[in-house]
This record gives sequence, C-alpha cells and structure tokens, in this order.
Amino acid sequence: MSDPAIEVRGLRKSYGDFEAVRGIDFEVRSGEVFGLLGPNGAGKTTTVEILEGYRERSAGDVTVLGLDPGKRSRAFRAQVGIVLQSTGIYRHIRVREAVAHFASLYPHPRDVDEVIALTGLHGKEGALARTLSGGQLRRLDLALALIGDPELIFLDEPTTGFDPAARRAAWETIRSLKQLGKTVLLTTHYLDEAQELADRVAIIKDGRIAIEGAPGELGATVGTAPYMIAYRSGNGSLVEHRTDDPTTLLHELTGAALARGHKLESLTVTRPTLEDVYLELTAEESEEPAPAEAPAPAQEPAPARGRRRRGRR
Repeated sequence: MSDPAIEVRGLRKSYGDFEAVRGIDFEVRSGEVFGLLGPNGAGKTTTVEILEGYRERSAGDVTVLGLDPGKRSRAFRAQVGIVLQSTGIYRHIRVREAVAHFASLYPHPRDVDEVIALTGLHGKEGALARTLSGGQLRRLDLALALIGDPELIFLDEPTTGFDPAARRAAWETIRSLKQLGKTVLLTTHYLDEAQELADRVAIIKDGRIAIEGAPGELGATVGTAPYMIAYRSGNGSLVEHRTDDPTTLLHELTGAALARGHKLESLTVTRPTLEDVYLELTAEESEEPAPAEAPAPAQEPAPARGRRRRGRR
C-alpha cells in the first residue's frame, strides 16, 4: 500500500484565545477523492489552508506528499494544484495566455490545449478573462490548477456559480482526475456533490472531526438505523420506520396491509444520505465568533491563482 497523500495528526490552530482547529487527525489516501465538509466557522478552511501551506499550524504533525507544507518548498509547490474559493486573475489576459503563462512556471507541465479541453474551455481560448461568466472563470481556475500536472489537487468549492449542466461537466473532470491517479481534496457546501464524488468524507464540527468514512456508510454511525421505510397511510399521513433489517420489516408491513386489504401508498426504502447525516451532526453547531483579524499568510505556496475569501473557517 502506498503512503498517504495527506497525513494529519493532532493538528491545532489558534488565533489568540480562539482555537479554530482543536486537534484533528485524518489521512487522505493516494488516488482518492476526499471530501472535507463542515459549516462556516467549523475549522474547515483553516485546515485546508494549513495543508496548502498558506497558514502556519499552532501544533501537530502534517505531511502532504511526504513533505511539510509549512516549509513551502519548491518540490511541494510543483506537486500541488489549488483552486481557491474565488478568482483573482488579471482581467485583461486571454484564456490561453493565462494557461500558457502558468505552464511556463512548472518543470513538467501538461499540454496547454489538452488542459483547456479538459476543463471545458475549448472555443474560449481567445476570450478575455473579464468577458467570462462566473462558471467559466471557475473553469479557468481549474485549468490553472491542473496545468502543472500536480499529484494532489485542492478543490475549494470548485463549482460555485456553475449552472446544473456545468456542475455535471465539472464532476466528470474530477472523476477523470481520479482515473489519472491524482489525489483530490474537495471542500464543498453542495452535499450531493460530495456524495457523488468523494470516496470518503470527514465532517468537521467545532474544530474537531465529528465523523469520517464513506458517504454511503455514515448513516449507520450516527445513532440511527441505516434504513428508512416510509409510506402513506389510508388517511394520507406519512408513516416512517427506521430499521436495521428492511427485509423483515417490509414483509411484516406488507403482510399486515394485505391482510386488511390496504395498500401502502408511496412506499419507499432509503438509506440516510450524506445530507441527512451532515444536518444531524451539525444541527447544534455553536456559532463561535471568528477572531477580528486572522493573521495574513506569510507566503503563498505557488503563483497566485486567486484570493481566498477570509472569515470562513
């Protein structure tokens, strides 16, 4: 088994008396899509910024591709691609010029036209950045993150501003990265996106990991039965049953209904979605105030692809 792409042990980050990250542990395996989820203020963005090398940690051990991101070495920057939450690209540069310029900064870049096609920007090569839609700018962000042919890609809310068709196209791009053997760390507020793309997820609450695992398996770990059987009764009211054994319960319910000559209208059998688990875990999320001013990063780990929106941890 290959070494983890990301390994985090006892990670902490404080801003004065405010502790944004309170000792978290997790691993991201090489070649997987790992989703890091959590409400605003939970510590998610601070954690990602430490992994990217944008922020220094207060305590703990962190390795990314076998390197300490806090040292911001050239080897680290050459192997990492980053899509920030918002773009800051020069407005008067053309799409192909931007991608080609970033390609020149890396020792072994991918083909410019290949990356433009992969990110859905074919036909926009000559367009100025200022003329692009929000979704097209996000595609350009992704192209700039991929041009260096990184081993690990940080995708921070990559489909914000996308219409449904563009989101689906972006999902296919992310799946293609996995097929190429790349590792992806994904943060998103679209829980269906994490459910669809992530091999495993970790949900952060109050600066700690609340739960971690495969999206389809988390429902059995939060204190509720993993299956929900629902139907409409004779008066139209919704009846719901949670169970560990849907086969036996279905047999009992349908047998009783047949004996009475009734129908179980709108009968469904479902497992809790990632959204169900997320909402249950974060329902009592405390609104702890962020520090008035978070210290600015000492140095960016790669040529700037955009500016991070602060205030979301």
